[in-house]
Amino acid sequence: MFRAGFACIVGRPNAGKSTLTNALVGRKVAITSDKPQTTRHTIRGLVHREDGQLVMVDTPGVHKPRTLLGERLNELVRATWAEVDVIVMCFPADEPVGPGDRFIAGELAAMRRTPKVAVITKVDRVDRGTIAGRLLEVHGLGKELGFEWAHLIPVSATQDDQIDLLADQLIPMMPESAALYPEGEISDEPEQTLIAELIREAALEGVRDELPHSIAVVIEDMVLRADRPAEDPLMDIYAVLYVERDSQKAIVIGRGGERLKAVGTVARQAIASLLGTKVYLDIRVKVAKDWQQDPKQLRRLGF
Repeated sequence: MFRAGFACIVGRPNAGKSTLTNALVGRKVAITSDKPQTTRHTIRGLVHREDGQLVMVDTPGVHKPRTLLGERLNELVRATWAEVDVIVMCFPADEPVGPGDRFIAGELAAMRRTPKVAVITKVDRVDRGTIAGRLLEVHGLGKELGFEWAHLIPVSATQDDQIDLLADQLIPMMPESAALYPEGEISDEPEQTLIAELIREAALEGVRDELPHSIAVVIEDMVLRADRPAEDPLMDIYAVLYVERDSQKAIVIGRGGERLKAVGTVARQAIASLLGTKVYLDIRVKVAKDWQQDPKQLRRLGF
């Protein structure tokens, strides 16, 4: 009996949602960073099993919004909750259950018909006693809010610990169905979306704390170079990295362009791995003043 369906991964910012998605898929489909609110799109990663297929939907972290972008991301997450078969909520093992967790779980409690699975992430960072305490905390949170977690599973996505167990528990919760996507696909996201995210991930490394939320990336053109032999193709990619102020532009470019060159090197390697071909990457940095608060610019940037 084959089953296939959608599982949404939710949690507060920096709870390990994207890392968990990548571990389940077995390939990188969602960018990761230690900066909260890294994820800005719902990224679908595909998990293929003999008995079923999981479509794991990684979502932005629910948070108290300070910008119009933040409000739209929260709306995106809530809309996604209503469309999936199972909701997986992440709780980091190295932090106690806090107000943010309680707020999200409270909203999930109102969705009585959708099964909920609690996952304790990052268990490689703590000892067994801490893990046990976190499991009790999360179990008690569900009781307090009037629902039972269908499963409560501690995992380490970076160590691949109990990832298969999580998939084993999720498959039987999906409806009976033929496969929703062809075997071998890892995501249904357009390549340009994944490439833009890889560039943004490279740009996030090493920047000041206030800068990550101001970075957006748009792929303007992407084409195979015409004069290359078929056995040695080269993909030309032209991207624009947007920030909100001239001072941020200077940070991203760096002294003598060194910072931007490093971003391009890291991103190009990741994109080449994704596409399976050599890549020429051209990144320009532009200022879109206060784009996180501007409805017109948000639409232009895909939000």
